[in-house]
Amino acid sequence: MPISASRRSLPSGLKLLNWGLAGWTALVFLFLYLPIVVLVVYSFNTSKLNIVWEGFTLKWYGELLANRPIIDTLKNSLIIASFTTVASVIIGTGGAWLLHRYRYKFSQAIQTLICVPMIMPEIVMGISLLVFFTVMSLGLGYTTVVIAHVTFCFPFVLVAVQARLQGLDPALEEAALDLGATPLQAFWLVIVPCLRPAIFSGALMAFTLSMDELIITFFTASPSSTTLPLKVFGMAKVGLNPMLNALSAVFIVTTIVFVLFSDYLRKLANREAPVA
Repeated sequence: MPISASRRSLPSGLKLLNWGLAGWTALVFLFLYLPIVVLVVYSFNTSKLNIVWEGFTLKWYGELLANRPIIDTLKNSLIIASFTTVASVIIGTGGAWLLHRYRYKFSQAIQTLICVPMIMPEIVMGISLLVFFTVMSLGLGYTTVVIAHVTFCFPFVLVAVQARLQGLDPALEEAALDLGATPLQAFWLVIVPCLRPAIFSGALMAFTLSMDELIITFFTASPSSTTLPLKVFGMAKVGLNPMLNALSAVFIVTTIVFVLFSDYLRKLANREAPVA
């Protein structure tokens, strides 16, 4: 019997297991994404109750754009996310290069501590940062929110850049140094261009996480630095509001675009990685 034919035929028990796993996977995806689809569809519903479909309208998107408090909190989120992204890229890229280029006595412990914010419960991190800011007598505001977001986001940039560095040819830096470049020039003119796709991917991830962050922001923000997720959370506690559906739909579409672009950059980085 040909090998290809034997691979195509499965025992009846395995076929049943295969169909069962496929059905369970489909149910999980349906459970995860069906509410999102319903939310987006009902963002075009004329009804204020969001219970029955009454007709198609773009009214809620118009009211969303005219809502000044929401626009102000959106500006706050964009400002905070921009500063967070820049700081996270600088710290994450520099940290990844130092951990890759040099060997420290406690490098493994440092690596573990850097990754702790990625797995630590956000409520624990938010409370600990609030206590730290209180002890340091640092008033809550834009500064504390940016510090909190950078603490949470920069490890994602660092991990993305480290993955890129693993496939980087060390001879590139050595060649630049042999040609008379200083270590800083070799890093900026040779290494950084090779890391650019990973840096962009990490930056997009940091920006998305900062825009979406709620729990840590709740403990570190002031009324003047309220972000859009905090505003949405406050509106949701009052009751159903059709503008929330429209706002959520915009967030979903924006997040999907960022994630797809980030995944494209990651694939580009893997495809263009120099062979060590």
